[in-house]
Amino acid sequence: MTMRGFDLTPYRRSTVGFDRLFDLIENNARLQQGDNYPPFNIERISEDRYRVTLAVAGFRTDEIDITAQQNLLQVTGRKEESQGGDRSRFLHVGIANRSFERRFELADFVRVEKADLADGLLTIELVREVPEAMKPKKIAINGGQLVEINADRDAA
Repeated sequence: MTMRGFDLTPYRRSTVGFDRLFDLIENNARLQQGDNYPPFNIERISEDRYRVTLAVAGFRTDEIDITAQQNLLQVTGRKEESQGGDRSRFLHVGIANRSFERRFELADFVRVEKADLADGLLTIELVREVPEAMKPKKIAINGGQLVEINADRDAA
């Protein structure tokens, strides 16, 4: 099912505070039609842990930049454009060796824990850490004790 014909306007009219979510859906639908290089996987390792793996064959560590900011993870690979002389040696070029930029929208409180490059795979470990102030808390109920608020007023 493609998002091309899906209209989110009725949902925008009847909800409050979901603008960012609807924008993400619309932007992602537009981006899905674009370039799929480099290929990638997104895994859910556990309740609050994720792994993004990108196939970046031919890239060295110094040619890849990973930038994490508020709700965005951006992976950029920079390759020097080779001169025509280098390509003349190849009979077939099937390994993409071009620059790329891949963006991933992150949920609130998701941060990059570490990144590794091995065997042509860039692995980025993500973890969601909800601050203590945002976690649910159990509220104790006072055991049957009533507190009089305006005792002076009742006596008058």
